[in-house]
Amino acid sequence: MLIIGIGGGTGSGKTTVVRKIIESLPDNSVAVIPQDSYYNDQSNLPLEVRKQTNFDHPDAFEWPLLAKQIEQLRRGQAIEQPTYSYITCTRLEETVHVEPKDVIIVEGIMALYDKSLRDLMDLKIFVDAGADERLLRVIQRDIAERGHPLDMLISKYRNVLKPMHDEFIEPTKQFADIIIPNGGNNDRAIAMMQMYIRAGLGIVD
Repeated sequence: MLIIGIGGGTGSGKTTVVRKIIESLPDNSVAVIPQDSYYNDQSNLPLEVRKQTNFDHPDAFEWPLLAKQIEQLRRGQAIEQPTYSYITCTRLEETVHVEPKDVIIVEGIMALYDKSLRDLMDLKIFVDAGADERLLRVIQRDIAERGHPLDMLISKYRNVLKPMHDEFIEPTKQFADIIIPNGGNNDRAIAMMQMYIRAGLGIVD
């Protein structure tokens, strides 16, 4: 089993890198654990308070639960991955059953932030992209998928995304074994990463 952490800023191309890893491996050999599923349960708080949550701050995540469940998968045990609702800003009752696979990918903006989680990883990847490119991707995504107005997105970037990225996400680059510049568009870097993972699993082309 290989446990891979994939971190990087919002809009850096993490999802594309994850997809290309999955495409390069045998069917049903990868389980993806989204860090976003491990936001703290805030059901004990009023909705007005929950809506003020800074989702780009490390304190928003339940790190011990995430590390515990990755450790369980490493030991060959299935987990019940939590699910989170951005509408109610708290955890849902439903869970996702995840069986151990040959490759476990932990993906999220701060996947490389917590030391106890990093220590469980066999390979740590930071997906990098310029600030302008990340901003454009966030704007395109959030307007198309979430209907957010442009002025709100620009304000969010200035007041939340950029300062949180600079303080908490960018520094995790130092923990990466592999840095992929230009996000999911760097075909050579991704090809090298794919070869490394396949070799680690004993897959011979």
